[in-house]
Amino acid sequence: MTQEKVNVLIIGSGPAGYTAAIYAARAGLKPVLYQGAQPGGQLTITTDVENYPGYPDGIMGPEMMEDFRKQAERFGTSIRYGMATKVDFSNPTAHKIIIDDTHEITTSAVIISTGASAKWLGLPSEQHFNGQGVSACAVCDGFFFRGQEVAIVGAGDTACEEAHYLSKLCKKVTMLVRRDEFRASQIMQDRVKNTPNIEILFNTETIEIIGDENGVNGARIKNNKTGEESTINVTGFFVAIGHQPNTGIFADYLTLDESGYIVTEKGSSRTNIEGVFASGDAQDKIYRQAVTAAGSGCMAALDAERYLSEKGLH
Repeated sequence: MTQEKVNVLIIGSGPAGYTAAIYAARAGLKPVLYQGAQPGGQLTITTDVENYPGYPDGIMGPEMMEDFRKQAERFGTSIRYGMATKVDFSNPTAHKIIIDDTHEITTSAVIISTGASAKWLGLPSEQHFNGQGVSACAVCDGFFFRGQEVAIVGAGDTACEEAHYLSKLCKKVTMLVRRDEFRASQIMQDRVKNTPNIEILFNTETIEIIGDENGVNGARIKNNKTGEESTINVTGFFVAIGHQPNTGIFADYLTLDESGYIVTEKGSSRTNIEGVFASGDAQDKIYRQAVTAAGSGCMAALDAERYLSEKGLH
């Protein structure tokens, strides 16, 4: 196994990782960034991004991530393909990270920006129309469906919150709930039940998302109590059944919450391990936006720089 020592290692890309790289590089830390399984993060499977400041006409997600990458490289970040497969945080002055099971990196400061992955229903049509009417983020993409009829799958607080958000933009929102009840808090249940343009279909599962070259135009659904199948006419299909943070390899060392998100000190990116910092969707289960991820990446780089300075390592 090859070995290497670096000043700062950033695990993962996306807005958080690339922003952390920009700040760390400008501070002279010579960061090394490994892009992970999905270089550029979730935005690389997003089409139009209209809510990121600085792009008045909007921008394609992959193009924006390419801009982030170029800016990080401009200041001297070493950006590499590869995935962290194992970590050893037992020595606070020499954190070890294994890349692709073949390369060991030792560093005094680690910034984790591995993100989170949306949970999907697992339908082939869902992936086929991803970005063409299928979305896992109502706040990100709801604007594109204003005045239209949409469906949303889910039964928890997030699903109810996103359904209520969509109801302010869309003509009609159909909630598809697999069981005969919500999992959401009572206040969120009451909110959607009392919204006139939200229709709730309990005991309902999605069989297939229907569409053509222009995108989604409907969904085939099934009542799992009666077996009855039907079709709803929608142009947007939102999946709100949760996200899974990509934090499994850190579980032996870092404090994670019940959902697997990395716990950081309030108002900072510091974890329970000295010299290890977390940013973006790997530690943020509330906002999950590109702009907040970028902000937390900035925080992580500044925290890392201060930490290294205090230790006399920078």
